[in-house]
Amino acid sequence: MARVLLVEDAEVIRTSVGIALEEAGFTVATRADGETLERDLAEYDPDLLLLDVMLPGRDGFELLAVAREISNAGIVLLTARDGVQDRLHGLRTGADDYVVKPFVLAELIARVEAVLRRMGRLRSVLQVADLSVDVDAGTATRAGQALELTATELKLLTFLAGRSNRVVGKTQLLTAVWGYDDYAANLVEVHISALRRKLEAHGPRLLHTIRGTGYILRADQP
Repeated sequence: MARVLLVEDAEVIRTSVGIALEEAGFTVATRADGETLERDLAEYDPDLLLLDVMLPGRDGFELLAVAREISNAGIVLLTARDGVQDRLHGLRTGADDYVVKPFVLAELIARVEAVLRRMGRLRSVLQVADLSVDVDAGTATRAGQALELTATELKLLTFLAGRSNRVVGKTQLLTAVWGYDDYAANLVEVHISALRRKLEAHGPRLLHTIRGTGYILRADQP
């Protein structure tokens, strides 16, 4: 799994983002400031650095310059400063993306995945048995037949396919696909049922329910 180093001084944000990243399948290390960034980059060797701009001590722009000198990690800046000049400064000095607070967790995860995919550190085509999901193209096929999916169903399938043969809980799905904003008691079940019907129109069951735990995308055992 891709490794993410999160540097954020606000404990609430650091905790919620860290949990969301882990539930999305990333390995995560967190820091409250960037005072040990050089050592952390060397020892942890992250695939992506998620960096708050307004940090105590050395701020995010200073740390961005340091990271670009010594690491080839992708860098996504987090900040409440949404002025155009701030965004341009971050992007021109080496950031791969810039996310303004407050943000929806699902969007943040999507942006992290997009940066990693551009860097070649996430697969762009996910294969599970005869199911193929082309993340970059935003398409999915089964047994060579195109699947007509809604945008939400495609996000759900992409998340599950990226974690095939592993059980994924409802909380993970809510975070990754909806960001909790549209939560309803049966939200996941409704979309899982619709997605399952479309998958099974072209072959045997791939999407399984693990009672009391969550869901898993895998080929049926012979």
